Amino acid sequence: MITFPTGIQVPSFGQGTWNMGDSPAARDAELDAIRTGIDLGLTVIDTAEMYGNGRSEELVGEAIGGLRDDVFLVSKVLPSNASKKGTVEACHASLRRLKTDRLDLYLLHWRGRYPLDETVAAFETLVADGSIAAWGVSNLDTDELAQLPPGCQTDQVLYNLTRRGPEFDLLPWAASVRMPVMAYSPVEQGRLIGDSALADIARSLDATPAQVALAWTLRSGSVLAIPKASTASHVRENAAARDLRLSDADLERLDRAFPPPTRAVPLEML
Repeated sequence: MITFPTGIQVPSFGQGTWNMGDSPAARDAELDAIRTGIDLGLTVIDTAEMYGNGRSEELVGEAIGGLRDDVFLVSKVLPSNASKKGTVEACHASLRRLKTDRLDLYLLHWRGRYPLDETVAAFETLVADGSIAAWGVSNLDTDELAQLPPGCQTDQVLYNLTRRGPEFDLLPWAASVRMPVMAYSPVEQGRLIGDSALADIARSLDATPAQVALAWTLRSGSVLAIPKASTASHVRENAAARDLRLSDADLERLDRAFPPPTRAVPLEML
C-alpha cells in the first residue's frame, strides 16, 4: 500500500489504460482485463480524456459498472483544457464518459499555457463541489512541483529501468514531502522485455522480464506502478510481480545493467 498526503491508502500496483478502448474487436478482452485486475486487487485505475479522445474513459466506465466503490479512479485533464473554466468542463465530460459522479484523483496531464495556479483553483472548485476527492499532476519536473501550493497528491511520471532520471532529484523531493509518485510505462511499453540482461536476471529468479521490471519499480514502497494490460492473462502475469522479492544482489545486477543517474536530467515523456 501507499499513502497519499490526504491519508488515503491505495495498493501500490494499479492498471493503466493508455491505448485501450481504441479497437472494437479488442473491447471484450479489455473489459475482461480491467475486471480481472480489480478481482486481483489492482483497484487503482488510471485513464485520461486524451486516451482515444475519451474512448478509454468510456471503456473504463463500462468495466467498473457496479464496481465503482471498489476502485480508486484517476483521470487527467489535457493542458489545452486546463483553464479555470475549461478544467471544470473537462472533468464533468470525463465523469459522463466514466458514468460516475466523482473521481478519486484528477491530474493535470502535463503543463501547458495556463498558469498552474489557475488549474489548481479549478481543481479546488471541483473538490468543493464533490466532483473530485483530490488533485495532482503528471509530467512535472522537480522545479515545477516546488511551485505548487499544498494539496498536490502525486506526480505521475515516466519511470522504469531505462528511465531512471527521476531518482536523482524528483523522487527524493517527493519523499521529502511524503508524496508518492505514480510510474507510467514501467515496462517501457513492452520494450524492456527484450533486453538480454533483464532476461538473464529473470531466468535466475524463475520470473518473466516484465515481472522483474515491475518488482524493481515497486521496490521503494513509495511508487505506484500502473502498467497497461489488455488481456486477463497479461494482468495475471503483471499481478504476480507483487510477490517477487529482489535481493540486494539482484538490485546490484540491475544497477550494472541499467545504471542510475549521476546528475540531474530533464524529465522524460512518452
